[in-house]
Amino acid sequence: MKTSLHLMALAIGIGATGLAQASDGETLLKDSGCLSCHAKAEKIVGPAFLAIADKYRGDKDAVASLVQSIQNGSKGKWGRIPMPGHSSISQDDLKTMARHILATKP
Repeated sequence: MKTSLHLMALAIGIGATGLAQASDGETLLKDSGCLSCHAKAEKIVGPAFLAIADKYRGDKDAVASLVQSIQNGSKGKWGRIPMPGHSSISQDDLKTMARHILATKP
């Protein structure tokens, strides 16, 4: 009985976390470690989200391009330091993250 309650509590916690992450790009970026290398308006290790949004503004394939870069990593797009891939992030979450980055305004 005690084990069942622990498993049920764990399942509820995981479900709630997944739901919050899937709906909030900022939370996904934070929880995925993106904010260790990126910031909204200033370059840290990687480019600022604002610079990324500016680069892709008007590109109809921007979400797909950014999803690919986040998932597989990239090299040479923003300088010499490569970005590692994040292959464990779901496609839905990757799209949410990409849309959030592309919506960055000054």
